[in-house]
Amino acid sequence: MDYHQRVAQNFSNSIATTQGAAANLTPAIVSASEIMTTALLQGKKILCCGTGGSGGFSQYFACTLLSRYERERPGLPAISLSADSQTLSTIATEHTFKEIFAKQIKVLGAEGDILLSLSGGGSSRPIVEAIVAAHDKDMRVIALTGPDSDSITDTLDNSDVQIGVPVQSAPRVQEVHLLVLHSLCDLIDLQIFGEE
Repeated sequence: MDYHQRVAQNFSNSIATTQGAAANLTPAIVSASEIMTTALLQGKKILCCGTGGSGGFSQYFACTLLSRYERERPGLPAISLSADSQTLSTIATEHTFKEIFAKQIKVLGAEGDILLSLSGGGSSRPIVEAIVAAHDKDMRVIALTGPDSDSITDTLDNSDVQIGVPVQSAPRVQEVHLLVLHSLCDLIDLQIFGEE
C-alpha cells in the first residue's frame, strides 16, 4: 500500500466508524444535550474531565461553551478539570493520581451541575473516581467512552448518559468523540438561543 492509499484508507475507516456511530449514538447525544441544556438554564455549570487526548477534548469543549461554537452568543459556564497542570500534579503528588478530578469536583461541584467525562478506551481510574465524586454531589454524568470501559459503565447510574464508541481503534474513538462534542455544542446552542 502506498502512502496515498494509506491516507485514503484512514479516511474510509473514519467515515465508516462515524456513520455507524450516527446510527447508534444519536438518541444518547440528544438526551445528553437536553440534560446539559436544562442544567445551564437553571444556572448550573458543566465540569469536564479526561486524561491524555481526552483531557485536551475536555478543555476544547469547556472553552467552546465559554466562548462560542459557530455563532456569537453569551458564554455558558463550563470548566475543564484537566486544564490546570499545577493543580493536577499537586493532587497526584499529595494524594493519589486517581483523585486528580474527584478532589476538584468535591470543591467546585454543586448539586445540579453536570460532569462530562471523556475516556477514549479502557477503564480510567481518575474518571471512575470523578463519577463517584459527582454522584456524591448530586450531579448527573455524561460519559463519553470507548471500548473496554466496564468499570466506568458500572459506576454510572440510571440518571446518567453513556455515549460509548464500541471500536478498538483509539484514533477512531477520538474522532467520534470530537463529533459528539460538536453535536452537543450545536444542540445546546439551538436549545438555549434558538435558530440563527
